[in-house]
Amino acid sequence: MPPITMHTLASLRERLVEHLDGRRVRADVALGPYTTFKVGGPADLFVELRSSAEMLAVLELARDAGVPVTMLGGGSNVLISDAGLRGLVVRVHGGAIDLVKPNRVRAEAGVTINGLVRWTIARGLAGLEAWAGTPGTVGGAIHGNAHFQGRLMSEIVDSVLLATRDGRTNELPVGEMRFGYDTSRVQHTGEVVLAVTFKVERGDPEVLRRVARASLTYRKRTQPLHMPSAGCIFQNPHPDDGPLPPGVPRSAGALVDHAGLKGFHLGGAQVSAVHGNFFVSDGAASAADIRALVEKCRDGVAAATGITLREEIVYLGDFGISGKSPGR
Repeated sequence: MPPITMHTLASLRERLVEHLDGRRVRADVALGPYTTFKVGGPADLFVELRSSAEMLAVLELARDAGVPVTMLGGGSNVLISDAGLRGLVVRVHGGAIDLVKPNRVRAEAGVTINGLVRWTIARGLAGLEAWAGTPGTVGGAIHGNAHFQGRLMSEIVDSVLLATRDGRTNELPVGEMRFGYDTSRVQHTGEVVLAVTFKVERGDPEVLRRVARASLTYRKRTQPLHMPSAGCIFQNPHPDDGPLPPGVPRSAGALVDHAGLKGFHLGGAQVSAVHGNFFVSDGAASAADIRALVEKCRDGVAAATGITLREEIVYLGDFGISGKSPGR
């Protein structure tokens, strides 16, 4: 793709303002406030969308302008570089939830997981209550196939409505989404999640609320929810990654702890003392601090155990690290 010029960005901004409320289209916007880590440099252009229809229109405008698009949902599980992101950053927040069949609920990509959980519980629909407390949006959860306590989000998905970057749509059954641990089809195709249909069944709202409260209690006890964090940094090791040290479970956090790095500080970033696979910011951390801490822990675990951990977190932007992937 050719370099993005100021004229190209200005022209795209004018077209976006024509289609959306101008207050939702901004230039040179700091992205830190839109992530759970609270770090990240500016976007050339930033737009906030609320529906699938708006998404399709914006994708078409960006394609016609030749400007790359980066999708941002709830801002969890990502680390945006201090240099920021070039082109257009689209934040999808909000959208519709509908009961499309007695046992199927459809939610647009910008709906938060917590909002969807509350909606289903209020209507006595079971299936999503254990996901209470999950950060981010439906679209983000599908992109990375969110997991919690051994369960994968894909287990309750029926189908996904996708859009290509040129605005064509396609509804795929769950079997064609190539879901795996921390992965899905859209990480490889560049498609955008527009909406998801979930499998549900009837349930007692009070029972569902108890399950949701138990999930929230567990998260509060085991995760540093009081500090800026992106969620788990590393994937848990695969069985074929090598033997584990005696007494250490197949857990990335346990391996970081075994390597003596739990609580380790680097700049304004720290490995949480609550959970070794959560990194937190003291409020002054840069993206470079956090990325360096990730490298430190991965190298430390490899030296101590022979196991090389893979990142679960997604890097967005230029981190200036030769040979490293800039993320999805």
